Amino acid sequence: MTDIKLIHTEKAPAAVGPYSQATAANGMLFVSGQLGLIPGEGKLAEGFEAQTRQALENMKTILEAAGSSLEKVLSVDVFVLDMGKFADLNAIYAEYFSDHKPARAAIEVAGLPLGGLVELKCMALTE
Repeated sequence: MTDIKLIHTEKAPAAVGPYSQATAANGMLFVSGQLGLIPGEGKLAEGFEAQTRQALENMKTILEAAGSSLEKVLSVDVFVLDMGKFADLNAIYAEYFSDHKPARAAIEVAGLPLGGLVELKCMALTE
C-alpha cells in the first residue's frame, strides 16, 4: 500500500473546496490548481499579469513545502480565460522556468473559480 501524504502550508492560499493544496506519493507530487489568490487575504491579485505571478508564487511555495522545487517540476497545465494573453503568460512563466523547461499545456477556458483569470497546476518530483 502506498502512503499518500497531503500537503498544506499556511504560506499559500487554502484550498477553496474539498481538496488538498497538493498530494505526494512514491516520489511524485501533484499540486492542485493555483489561482492568483494572495495568501492571507483571500482575494485575487489585480489583473492578468499580477494573477499569473501570484499563481506561480503559490505553486512555488507549495512545491517547497513538500520538499520539492521549480527545478523538479515535470509538467505544468495552465488554464487561461483569454488566449490573447498568451505572450504575457509566456514572459512571466519564463521568469520562473528559464533554464528548466517542463512539459506544458495551455488551455483557454470559459471560466475559473472565484473569477480568476489564470490557474496553474503541476506535477513534480519530491526526491
